[in-house]
Amino acid sequence: MQKALIGKKIGMTQIFDEKGNVIPVTVVEAGPCTVVMKKTIENDGYEAVQLGFGDVKVQRVNKPMTGHFKKADVAPKKTLKEFKIDIESVNVGDILKADIFAAGEKVDVVGTSKGKGTAGSIKRWNFSRLKESHGTGPVARHAGSLGACSDPSRVFKGKKLAGHLGCERVTIQNLDVVKVDAENNLLAIKGAIPGPKGGIVVIRDAVKKA
Repeated sequence: MQKALIGKKIGMTQIFDEKGNVIPVTVVEAGPCTVVMKKTIENDGYEAVQLGFGDVKVQRVNKPMTGHFKKADVAPKKTLKEFKIDIESVNVGDILKADIFAAGEKVDVVGTSKGKGTAGSIKRWNFSRLKESHGTGPVARHAGSLGACSDPSRVFKGKKLAGHLGCERVTIQNLDVVKVDAENNLLAIKGAIPGPKGGIVVIRDAVKKA
């Protein structure tokens, strides 16, 4: 069965293993997640489980979603996401906590990277700057020549240029779960994960286990 949870990035720290080695970790508040809905092939054409994470005030939920939560007899949740979990293993109303993962397991973490606004070609694509002498100025950080003149007389689509950077879905694969705090629903995951502190992330079984 695939395991998955919705969580919130708390921040980074470091912990020591038994040999005294320093391990950089990201702490994630993983769950508790409530099973809000089970989707079946008969009704929906596919099998999936909808999980909810984070409490929200009733007055902040619109009428359609209020009816959705009332039908499932669960408290309103701020974030809803679907996962291809075995629907026979869970029931509507069940609560999944961080202890579904164990230390030593490999996980994939999906999040939204930090938005950095409009960035130049050096910051966005790691371009090298131009010479700061012999007539290349007055700006040494622009993209430089974009292509040929008469043929093809245009700039090809996909050309790396300045533009919007960040604020996109990013998946980091094969991260190690270093520690599980089941009491506080915390996971210590080795390495960095995308997004700012407080950002919503998805933790799931690694697809390509190394």
